[in-house]
Amino acid sequence: MKVKEVADLVGISVRTLHHYDEIGLLTPKNTTESGYRLYSSDNLETLQQILFFRELGFPLKQIKEIINSPSFDRTEALQMHRNMLLEKRNRLDKMIATIDKTIQHTKGELNMSEKERFEGFDFSHNPYEQEARDRWGDKAVDESNAKMNKMSKEEKKAFEDEFNAIYRKLAEIRHTSPESDAAQAGMKEWYDFLNKMGNYSLDAFKGLGQMYVDDERFTKNIDQFGEGLAVFMRDSMAVYADRNK
Repeated sequence: MKVKEVADLVGISVRTLHHYDEIGLLTPKNTTESGYRLYSSDNLETLQQILFFRELGFPLKQIKEIINSPSFDRTEALQMHRNMLLEKRNRLDKMIATIDKTIQHTKGELNMSEKERFEGFDFSHNPYEQEARDRWGDKAVDESNAKMNKMSKEEKKAFEDEFNAIYRKLAEIRHTSPESDAAQAGMKEWYDFLNKMGNYSLDAFKGLGQMYVDDERFTKNIDQFGEGLAVFMRDSMAVYADRNK
């Protein structure tokens, strides 16, 4: 779909979509030779996620960190959106009821206690919102994001290709010993690759490998390349870190 078609479908401005592209939040799947942006079905799914987060008050910078996080899971995010919106609806229902009571109180139709005047007001953090920020926003690596944002589309494509190639090679040897030469050569390639984008110490590298197994979202994404790959990487990354300290 062209940008105007997407804007009309969603009910947002073309300028908003252009801005999302400029800041790297929502990059169209393709661009025609004449420069027209073309949005795919996946782009629209991402846009839906963005707008849910916007509805819940998340700033664009944080939304970008969340949806680019390696542990981001769309289905889980949708469930969290639902919980957060239900919480918001419950709070609004209480405030509407307070307004109705206040109108009746003003007319002398009922008496309100001081406590009842403020039912529905809640200035504490939504627990679901805090969980979302803890899981995705605060864990994003700013340095990696900054480097990614400076890449051209061609550089990003090359980065993704190299990333996938490493995972495919590791998947092919996932049944070997984590201490084998092949496994450790693969870990060196993975460690060097990660440090192109961030700054991983050996301890951080080992901890990342443990997260691949502890966090089921990591496990699910990694094991798409081959069942058991996440466990193999955890064990191999631990061996690599311990050997190279």
